[in-house]
Amino acid sequence: MGIFSAFSWVSGGKKKHSQIQAHSIFSHEHDEILQKIKKHHKTKTGFRKFLKHPVGILTEKPVNILVVCLPISLVVVFWGFYSGIRSLGMQAVYNSTVIDDYIVIAILISIIPVAILDFLEDQRIHSLENALPNFFRDLAGMNDSGMTLPNAVHLVADSEYGRLTPIVRKLDNEMSWGVGFVEGMYSFGKKLRTPLADRSIDLIAKASKAGGDISQVLHAAAADTFEIINLASERRNNMMIYVIIILISSAVFLFVIAILVSSFFTTMATAGSAAQAAGAGSSFMGGFDLAAYTRLFSHAAMIQAFFSGLAAGQMGEGRIIAGLKYAAIMLIITWVMFKFFI
Repeated sequence: MGIFSAFSWVSGGKKKHSQIQAHSIFSHEHDEILQKIKKHHKTKTGFRKFLKHPVGILTEKPVNILVVCLPISLVVVFWGFYSGIRSLGMQAVYNSTVIDDYIVIAILISIIPVAILDFLEDQRIHSLENALPNFFRDLAGMNDSGMTLPNAVHLVADSEYGRLTPIVRKLDNEMSWGVGFVEGMYSFGKKLRTPLADRSIDLIAKASKAGGDISQVLHAAAADTFEIINLASERRNNMMIYVIIILISSAVFLFVIAILVSSFFTTMATAGSAAQAAGAGSSFMGGFDLAAYTRLFSHAAMIQAFFSGLAAGQMGEGRIIAGLKYAAIMLIITWVMFKFFI
């Protein structure tokens, strides 16, 4: 009996020791996993996120690219002033268009990348939002037939929704791994990153939490997104005429200035020079500086082109940043006209 008790005590001690070792190993692995998760989360925010994904951060929002473009533009401007003053002296600031060229190039360096990224982002948002009503409608139809929401998502994931298709398939994969419908929809909305999607998904998620009829909510979300898209498209079509008017007005302004500089001002300068050579010219005609007036009107035309482009974006799309593409195009046309043709 004593031997049996001793054997049981030794066996129990070994078993307990093994359990302690297993618990220790599990705790160590658990701590390692937590550390890796924390380290991974640190790379998702702040400066570490920028170091890990610099291109992704700079292109996440169109204005983020200004972090790179603005310093380059300032360097171009300072170099223009330095080279102009070094070669022509301080008179270059007043009498030469070299510095003007550097300023225009610096402005274009700042606004063209923002305009391109904003245009691409606008196309992405329109493509995703145009597919949302069909996705919600198909999901509601599957749910009406008696399917659970995860099964409905799995079936509609095989459909084609354009740019929305890979995001729907990611949602299906998440739900297949046990992610709840509400959590999956919130993750789905974060991937979309559009105002309309955030609004609709928040409505669907809250209705699902409240235990309401999700099918009716999905139908309502589909109808709501469809109406908003139609209203936005109708507004854009109605305002397009005003955008065209602004662009034509800028072109007419440039044409008038080109005619004035190339014909009227040239004639005045020629007449002034002839009168001054004959010794009978007036002080105005004799002192008419064609280059100064040309430079003055070029400044006026470029300023007008830039701000007309911003106004066109605000009126046509409701966003000033959307006018940067018009501003860049009109500014390039105006600069090229005065640089090479006037």
